[in-house]
Amino acid sequence: MTQAQARGIAVPAASEVHALPGRGIAGVVMGQPLQLGSEGLRVELGADALALHAVAERLRGEGRTVSWLIDPVLRTVLGLVAFGDALKPGARAAIARLRAAGIRTVMLTGDNAGAAARVAAMLGLDEVQAEVLPQDKAARVGALKRNGEAVVAMVGDGINDAPALAAADVGIAMSTGTDVAMHAAGITLMRGDPALVADALAVSHRTVRKIRQNLFWAFIYNVIGIPLAVAGLLNPVVAGAAMAFSSVSVVSNALLLRRWHPLAGAGEADQQEAMQ
Repeated sequence: MTQAQARGIAVPAASEVHALPGRGIAGVVMGQPLQLGSEGLRVELGADALALHAVAERLRGEGRTVSWLIDPVLRTVLGLVAFGDALKPGARAAIARLRAAGIRTVMLTGDNAGAAARVAAMLGLDEVQAEVLPQDKAARVGALKRNGEAVVAMVGDGINDAPALAAADVGIAMSTGTDVAMHAAGITLMRGDPALVADALAVSHRTVRKIRQNLFWAFIYNVIGIPLAVAGLLNPVVAGAAMAFSSVSVVSNALLLRRWHPLAGAGEADQQEAMQ
């Protein structure tokens, strides 16, 4: 749109715009029905790509996602649009942190296999599942859970991600995404920074560790103190002081969590150093 305006090209308004779930979008422009969507939509309509087929294959080979502009009445291809994904800064470092923590990373995407493989290679992902329809993402998450994965966490920000976020053991949404995704997820990250995923998991692990430590110390105090009190060997003043010290030690141990600092927002070099 920006390029069209810069070149002085008038962009006609579209009406009756609606989504074609998992396939694309449809509308009416200047009285002509049009559909813009995936290769699956083109095949479904039986529209021949003709001379654009070679162009589409070249663009896919470059790791781009191709959408076809189709006249659904005449079932003819009018043109194509190629999209390329730009990685967020720090995305590769965020994936590296997850892998360093022993987490297997899987990407579920509706993009074609070429584009998905290119992004997966750039990020260093363990596995990629391409051309996944929105309604199938939840089933793929369920399959990962059935295949023996201890805990499956899903990160997403779109409407199409909501069922998968709800199906995962832990759903993580971005506050920059849709409200539906945030309602379906158990955790909402306050920025669209992928490094926050690793930070959220790190602070969760530290919190659970502190809970276990505090339970251990509280248990030890009672194991030692109760038998002494029953035997009459513990002065009530000493018992009261020990109880107060127990509470202070538990709170003090919990406050040590304040020493933890997130790596989100730090430079990639700093994140790599922290992993080492």
